[in-house]
Amino acid sequence: MQISVVIPLFNEADSLPELMQWIDRVMQENKFSYEVIMVDDGSDDESWSVIEKLCTEFAGLKGIRFQRNYGKSAALNEGFKAAQGDIVVTMDADLQDSPDEIPEFYDMIVKQGYHLVSGWKKKRYDNTFTKNIPSKIYNAVARKSSGIHLHDFNCGIKAYQLKVVKSIEVFGEMHRYIPILAKWAGFKKIGEKVVMHQARKYGTTKFGWERFVNGFLDLMTIQFLSKFGKKPMQFFGLLGTFCFLIGFGSVGYIIISKFIQPEASITNKPAFYIALTSMLIGAQLFLAGFLGELINRNAAERNSYLISEKLGW
Repeated sequence: MQISVVIPLFNEADSLPELMQWIDRVMQENKFSYEVIMVDDGSDDESWSVIEKLCTEFAGLKGIRFQRNYGKSAALNEGFKAAQGDIVVTMDADLQDSPDEIPEFYDMIVKQGYHLVSGWKKKRYDNTFTKNIPSKIYNAVARKSSGIHLHDFNCGIKAYQLKVVKSIEVFGEMHRYIPILAKWAGFKKIGEKVVMHQARKYGTTKFGWERFVNGFLDLMTIQFLSKFGKKPMQFFGLLGTFCFLIGFGSVGYIIISKFIQPEASITNKPAFYIALTSMLIGAQLFLAGFLGELINRNAAERNSYLISEKLGW
């Protein structure tokens, strides 16, 4: 199979028939063998009923339905697990991403050898203050901290080699930073393609202001995990050692000053409290490092979601 299209969705019943017809037309015109995996993230509208109906019309369509809403990252992660095509394309279900872009994405992966190609919505039809400006800020921070020169990390339409999506784990709100996860996993040939962004045709956006806070926190998490995820003791141990050095230095100062001024009270000196605080913080940091190492070696599967139904398997 040449292409798997993974589509996470939440309450997009109106757009799904048009989207599926559009994808099928593009695939037929380009003679691609394909599958479409729609992951219903606990919708409370008629989305799953629409998917059931579409499965009877399109042999390449498969559906996964979550018991409740877990978020876009969870939906993508399950879609990646199920994907079987040589090239995996992700896109949103709201018709703002154009399936007509798929052939060019496919060529960039197959002919130019990219591990991952991300879309860039150079001209956007979103609200300037609530989406465009915050998006530019986050992309600038992600670009600077990751060293990946993409203009739009969170663009919904992307294409991957199959081995890329099988090698990464998407959780929390980290779908925004999949290129960083891919680079962390060793897939460094990452490209970008300008794509057409269309105004939303049905429904309303599912993302509020909280996504900006979550996005920033997840970026910090990714940066930490990319450097210290497999060796947490190196991070906490370094900070703990620094605190212990401050503490030992303060203790040395107290001892020397006690010889110089035997009558002086130790507890009246700031160095006493600096030494005490530094020792306690250092011990806590070392303990955090040891616990991190234990958790890292014994972590249970964290990406497990309750799926109520599947179609097409």
